[in-house]
Amino acid sequence: MTAEKVELGRRLFYDRALSGNGTYACASCHRQELAFTDGRARAVGSTGALHPRSAMSLANVAYAATLTWADPGLTRLEEQMLTPMFNQEPVELGLAGQEEALMQHIAANPDHARRFAAAFPGDSRPLTLLNLRRAIASFERTLVSGDAPYDQLVYRGEPALSEPALRGMRLFFSDRLKCSRCHGGFTFSGPVAFVGLEPLAPTFHNTGLYNLGGLGLYPEDNTGVFQHTRKDEDMGRFRAPTLRNVELTAPYMHDGGIATLEEVLSHYAEGGRTLPDGPLAGVGRDNPHKSDLIQGFELDADEKTDLIEFLKSLTDRTFVTDARFADPGSPGTTSPL
Repeated sequence: MTAEKVELGRRLFYDRALSGNGTYACASCHRQELAFTDGRARAVGSTGALHPRSAMSLANVAYAATLTWADPGLTRLEEQMLTPMFNQEPVELGLAGQEEALMQHIAANPDHARRFAAAFPGDSRPLTLLNLRRAIASFERTLVSGDAPYDQLVYRGEPALSEPALRGMRLFFSDRLKCSRCHGGFTFSGPVAFVGLEPLAPTFHNTGLYNLGGLGLYPEDNTGVFQHTRKDEDMGRFRAPTLRNVELTAPYMHDGGIATLEEVLSHYAEGGRTLPDGPLAGVGRDNPHKSDLIQGFELDADEKTDLIEFLKSLTDRTFVTDARFADPGSPGTTSPL
């Protein structure tokens, strides 16, 4: 991590040359004003191909014990990046087979070439695909969100939460609702990883979102950890996404299947979602693979309002407007280098 790597990574993150047809950048699916999500139920690639899952927020991604929705083995940003760059089913950035052309295009940009040399001064050939990935990962690790009203209260002792939000916070951490059992830690996403901490196993949860045929099945293109392990007990298990900035990251769940926070709370209160008809019909609360933590609970209208007010207190307006994370080509944005 150096200032030079971070700044190079920021410029590459926003560069549409990092797609096969020159129409998409990393930032196309990770927009700062939406806490680095894209506002879609399911992400769309550079060729228009529909992805089975939504784009996860990059807030505090440096601390994630695992990356993506359901792959326990992806734990480093440099490796995860290979999927959006070269995946073909579906196409995301669409760079498969175009590695040489990509690097030639990058090398032809004098500013990029100068910045690669500055970011990797010890390399005889600084302009490589690996260094490109290292630079983008360095930028992504700076995307730290920690100045929401909740942080102002908990870490600085400032009276930043309204009374409804304070009541909602008590509900969130209560034994009755158990929200923090899955959305725990300072990332509100479960286990974290950082230097000096003993490694923690990532956690994944089946929340009863589907129960196809009453057999506990999920849609074929979204089976969760099962896709990687082929173990029945992993059917429908997904990582708990961060709740930081959740007010800005609708729609919700791994496939954008729930539109609002109110509906999300109803899903958990009922102990699983019921889809009465259609190809995805099923009673989610009866899913045999559902997490034991998803038992349902009573929640009246006032409590639901309070809980949503607390979730809104996790919105970090500084993070989504910070010029250090913005497109360097945007008006009013300056470079530190």
